[in-house]
Amino acid sequence: MKLVRFGALGAEKPGILDAEGHIRDLSAHIDDINGAALSAASLDSLRAIDIASLPVVSQDVRLGACVGGIGKFMCIGLNYSDHAAETGSPIPEHPILFMKATSAIVGPNDTVMLPRGSTHTDWEVELGVVIGKACKYVSVEDALEYVAGYFVSNDVSERHFQTKLTGQWTKGKSCDTFGPIGPWLVTADEIADPQNLDMSLDVNGKRMQTGNTSTMIFSVAECISHLSQLMTLHPGDVISTGTPPGVGMGIKPDPVYLREGDVMDVWIEGLGKQRQHIGQD
Repeated sequence: MKLVRFGALGAEKPGILDAEGHIRDLSAHIDDINGAALSAASLDSLRAIDIASLPVVSQDVRLGACVGGIGKFMCIGLNYSDHAAETGSPIPEHPILFMKATSAIVGPNDTVMLPRGSTHTDWEVELGVVIGKACKYVSVEDALEYVAGYFVSNDVSERHFQTKLTGQWTKGKSCDTFGPIGPWLVTADEIADPQNLDMSLDVNGKRMQTGNTSTMIFSVAECISHLSQLMTLHPGDVISTGTPPGVGMGIKPDPVYLREGDVMDVWIEGLGKQRQHIGQD
């Protein structure tokens, strides 16, 4: 299934994509696409619905973040060896974890706003994962059983804030609008292998990032297992699993950063496409 949230910011409704690509309204069946709706039993009940009987949603409706009520937005840093190399960083021994404030979350096509004083805002296409059931001390072998679905994530990052303002990366990762996720939450049963998905990101029509999840240092399962040793992962928690090479800060000899008026197109195989215009806060 491809689940979607639609409507005005802060008042999104749950929906599902039909075979023709139209959004159908799920409001009569669930309140939101959130942790409560992502249990195996809940997803099975949604699969049993006659989608054709659901109201069709206008094609020009705003798409919201594909998961609502997110408790934790966790991100894995330097998880592609070639991305670590372009940033001049060593290969990590364990998954690098940082958190992105949930207030950064926006829809897949919402405007990304450059914060005041920003001169080094960068892009990062990433595979997003949402947890479907409480997860603690799980093995790598069992970890994918806790995944409800996958989505496109753009881990927008202000590099100066991230590296020069003294502290952890969260400062450069949590600015308002720096967490576009969606367009769809694609349930795990539709993704045969999360470690073999092509991905790309364009800026102003120019290809900047091309990658495949097969080159992750730590697989999705390894990331989930590692995190579950440190904290309980709850239904509706999300993990953004790292980015392939091609970020602006890695361009030599002169890094390139986002400016007002730029446009990002962000895509992952089977998970859909985002488009964000860049504005100024």
